[in-house]
Amino acid sequence: MSGQKTGLGSILILAGRRPGAVDALAEAHGVADKCLVSVAGRPMIAHVLAGAAATDATRIFVSSHHETLADDLGDIVVDSLGDRLVFVPAADNLADSVLAVAGQADFPLLITTADNCLLSPATIAEIGAEAARLGAEAGVALARREDVLAAHPEGQRRFYEFSDVAVSNCNAYWIGHPGALKAAEAFRGGGQFVKKPVRVMQAFGLVNLLRFRFGLGPIHHIFARISRHLKVEVAALLVRDGATAVDVDNERSLRATEAIMERRRPPQRPDAELLLGLDHAGRLDHRLADAGLVG
Repeated sequence: MSGQKTGLGSILILAGRRPGAVDALAEAHGVADKCLVSVAGRPMIAHVLAGAAATDATRIFVSSHHETLADDLGDIVVDSLGDRLVFVPAADNLADSVLAVAGQADFPLLITTADNCLLSPATIAEIGAEAARLGAEAGVALARREDVLAAHPEGQRRFYEFSDVAVSNCNAYWIGHPGALKAAEAFRGGGQFVKKPVRVMQAFGLVNLLRFRFGLGPIHHIFARISRHLKVEVAALLVRDGATAVDVDNERSLRATEAIMERRRPPQRPDAELLLGLDHAGRLDHRLADAGLVG
């Protein structure tokens, strides 16, 4: 199998919804699930699938409450992935959705979200390489504030300040082996984890919550303390592409994502027929000029 060399076994894309919640973006765009909102002409999850497809991961799982998601996507990436793509029912919280895949997945496992449209194969490879460099069992991908703002000044407004760096979460998590999945217990209460101080305290401990919340120390030192509490070596995996921290949560971030995609789109080459037509037109102009029929 070809693709960006990442060393991954599997990728899990979380595309579920919070119980009883109606996503405002999905409602505004008239679709059943947020992952179907159109971003640059494709359902947002299609961009994430395309990035995953371009890696060497053997299996790509999509966890969703949407039973007919594969059919409703209507995107070529579904057919191109073939047997590599596996849809699984989502649980009511992120931890159980992750653990439900554990028995089927090959490791290392990368976990991301359906709104992470700018996660590139190169960044996926960088995440794995950084985890290996740090000797981590699990890791959280983060982008530096200056890189995020350079990608788009309105793409992300939430940053976490440490004594040595300010970062934003990239919604990408690296799990090196099945035993490291106990770190996923931190997410049992659902999504929006770092926005819920009580859940951070339960998972990391009060002292680590205060250090994390108020940036009391260098980032790798704080993650080392969290690792000791969780009994899993969890590392901060700093990536270079700040756009990875721009996820599609609302109209502002959707517009920012589309602007970044447009800016990064490779220039289109004129097709052969157009070039041939221009050549013929040029020759005709020369002949008319030689005959004195045009100025």
